[in-house]
Amino acid sequence: MQRPPGPPDLVVTDVAQAAIRVARSTESRAVFNHSVRSYLFGELLAARDGLRPGADYDSETLFLACVMHDLGVGTAASGKARFEVEGADLAATLLTDHGCERAVVDGVWEAIALHTSSGIAERRGPLCYLTRLGIGMDFGLDVEFIDEQTAVAIHDRYPRLRMTSSLLEAIVAHGQRSSAAAPPYSLPAEVLRERKTDGITLLELAASHGRWATDPQARRRASIEMLPAPVKTSRKKPKQKSIARVPPLPPGGSPVGQSERG
Repeated sequence: MQRPPGPPDLVVTDVAQAAIRVARSTESRAVFNHSVRSYLFGELLAARDGLRPGADYDSETLFLACVMHDLGVGTAASGKARFEVEGADLAATLLTDHGCERAVVDGVWEAIALHTSSGIAERRGPLCYLTRLGIGMDFGLDVEFIDEQTAVAIHDRYPRLRMTSSLLEAIVAHGQRSSAAAPPYSLPAEVLRERKTDGITLLELAASHGRWATDPQARRRASIEMLPAPVKTSRKKPKQKSIARVPPLPPGGSPVGQSERG
C-alpha cells in the first residue's frame, strides 16, 4: 500500500514528549529541528523499503532514537566522551527513569552510539538502519524518492536554520573539551582536523551540493515568484471625439483669412 503524500505524524506518548523536552531545552533550535526531521525521514524510508511499523520496527523507539541522537552536543553533555556515546548515555538515563523496557533502552543506546558508524549501523537491525539513514537523509543523502509536497511540509514545520554548519560547530566545541571527546580516527576527531586544516568539512561540502542545499521553502517561494503576474482587465472608457470649435465670423460675414471684396 502506497503511503499518501505528506509528512508522518509525530509520536505523542509520555516518554516521547519527555524526549522532545530534553532535546529542545539542551540543543540549539537548528539541531533540534534536524533531530525531528531525521525521524520523519526515517519513517519515509521505512515506507519506501516496505518495513512495517509494529512488525519490522517500532515507531516510538525510532522516534526516541532520532530525537535524542544529538543530545551529546547539547548543554547536558559533559564532554568526557565522544558525543555519540554521551548522547546515548543521556538518552538511556531518560528512558530508564521513565520505566522503559531494557530492550528499548539498549536499542536506543545502540542506535545513537552507532549513528556516525557507516557500514556498522546499517547491519545492526531496522532501528539502527533507519536511525542512521534517516539522519543521513537530512544531509541530502538518498532523498530523491521524497515528493516535493512532503519535503516542503517537513521544512515548513521544522526549518533548516543553517543546520549543517550549526551541528558541525557544536561537534567541534564538544570535541575540544577533552581528548576523550575526539579520540583518533573518530568522526569528532576528523571534524576537528578538517575544520583546522581546511576550514570546512567534507560533510558540509557534500551537504552544500545536495537536494537540501536550496531550502524547500525557498524553492517554493521562487516557484511562486516565477508564475506570470495576473493580467488586470479594466474596461476603458471610449475616448470621446473632440469637436473642433469654429470661430465666429468677423463683422461683415467674411471668414477669417478670406480676402474681403473692395
